[in-house]
Amino acid sequence: MDIVKNYMNVPITIPKTANLAQVLKKIMEEKKSRLLVTDEGKISEIITEKDLGLFLLSDSTERKLDAISVGEISKKIKSMDENTSLSECAQQMIKGGVGSLAVKSMDKIVGITTKSDLVKYFANSHLQEKIVGEYMSPYYAWQYYDSSISKIVLKMIDEKISRIILRDHQEKPIGIVTFRDLFNLSLKLGEEVDVLDNSDPLISVIFPRKGFISESGFGGITKVSEIMSHKIISVKYDDDLAKTAQLLLERNINGAGVLSNQGNLIGIISKTDIVKALAFLK
Repeated sequence: MDIVKNYMNVPITIPKTANLAQVLKKIMEEKKSRLLVTDEGKISEIITEKDLGLFLLSDSTERKLDAISVGEISKKIKSMDENTSLSECAQQMIKGGVGSLAVKSMDKIVGITTKSDLVKYFANSHLQEKIVGEYMSPYYAWQYYDSSISKIVLKMIDEKISRIILRDHQEKPIGIVTFRDLFNLSLKLGEEVDVLDNSDPLISVIFPRKGFISESGFGGITKVSEIMSHKIISVKYDDDLAKTAQLLLERNINGAGVLSNQGNLIGIISKTDIVKALAFLK
């Protein structure tokens, strides 16, 4: 089993004294989904795109982004020694319900490893060992395609999930909407609409915050079908799990639908599921 120092990345950091406007700008500039947070120069916490988005979509205040501190959202980050096996890292991610771990060398954080890094390792090292059906999740969250965006967002916030399958009224899955779709829509609206928070035109997203969960705002009157992806990327129940891991990486997605031999959607296979497979490999 390989060790984590061979699959880590250089951490991108931001000080705990920063505000959300600065966080969002750095996430966009660096094209990263997470930042490590420093306190007096020492890395101690993490803030992710998902944490940021869920906060913005559920926060009911009217504070501007530059008035909200990183510390309100950031979380403690668990760290592992650089010589820890990737299997042990996978176990710790699953146990802690996290998508990344800090990597330490001589008690100093020198890197970060994510679910995607572990999935990449699995894709390269475990061909033809496991099939999708062994690790897929048979449950998946769904809504009807003509549901309002506000209903979709509230379900994501309530269940802390990243994707929802959309069905027509004949119960046939016809699309998918992900948390990133909503995050990107928020940024787009912030750029196009005359907003209240103009501290930085690039990241003026205060306008959409309440609108997403408001039944009377655009979130209540806009159907999710207007932003959903009409194609559900899918694999088959008996497909090779390592090849599926490679597919997720190539398509830059966190999960795919799983089809039965009859072509019916019977579950979801996600990066988290693949990390579980790695965690329990002998």
